[in-house]
Amino acid sequence: MSDELDITIVTGLSGAGRSVAANVLEDLGFFVIDNLPPLLIPKVAELARAPGRPPTRYALGADVRSGSLEDLHLALEQLREAGARTRILFLEAADDVLVRRYEASRRKHPLGAGERMSEAIAEERALLEPLKAEADVVVDTSSLNVHQLRDRLRSLFASGPADQSLQANIVSFGFKHGLPLDVDLVFDCRFLPNPHWVESLRPLRGTDAKVKRYVMKQPETEAFLAELERLFALLLPAYVREGKSYLSIGVGCTGGHHRSVVLAEELARTLERLGFPARVHHRDVERG
Repeated sequence: MSDELDITIVTGLSGAGRSVAANVLEDLGFFVIDNLPPLLIPKVAELARAPGRPPTRYALGADVRSGSLEDLHLALEQLREAGARTRILFLEAADDVLVRRYEASRRKHPLGAGERMSEAIAEERALLEPLKAEADVVVDTSSLNVHQLRDRLRSLFASGPADQSLQANIVSFGFKHGLPLDVDLVFDCRFLPNPHWVESLRPLRGTDAKVKRYVMKQPETEAFLAELERLFALLLPAYVREGKSYLSIGVGCTGGHHRSVVLAEELARTLERLGFPARVHHRDVERG
């Protein structure tokens, strides 16, 4: 592991899974401190750099109870000026999902004094929106159970960030099931001929060789992938220069069964040729 100080801020909406994230990162070797006041973050960095301390990745939990966002921004700026590698992991979920989770846990929302739960969630979402906009990784936990969230976070953080300048994650999805909320870029491949209308291909998935051959033989597919390669040859080095550590890409078709699955796999190969290996997840391939 590099001697470079590495600090991940774990934040997001209350009830979106921050405690699970902290446990996962701890299992992966991070030194985790939860609810740390932002003004103390530079002090943690100072202690981490003390002579004789081994290189360690730190995960610092912060939410609306930890202090002002202005203090957090100031702390992050001080860390970066001191040469620390920093990133923000932001966890979110849909309002109705958060309400159900709070009802099931019977816990009080940190902003819920005298307010309806929906109003407290809306207030917190508005407060954290600027922080979400700066996040390196946004994970929407609405449709994830605890085990799926653990798997997702392990795929993002299992290897040390110094091993790779930018980590790309590609998700295939179906527009009829909704846009993924935690992607940076979205590409729509519904313009390609749909294997769903070929009777022999309809029950198969994009991971099947027959479906792949059908999608890949379309002239539009070759042209689309060529344009994507040119685009990412421009974007990826620029993201690295700007200090971006994680890039999440969505590839969508109608149902998420055929075209998007094939294109997501091909895009991963394209990124690998450009020197940026990518992980691929097929969100809706098994959905009806």
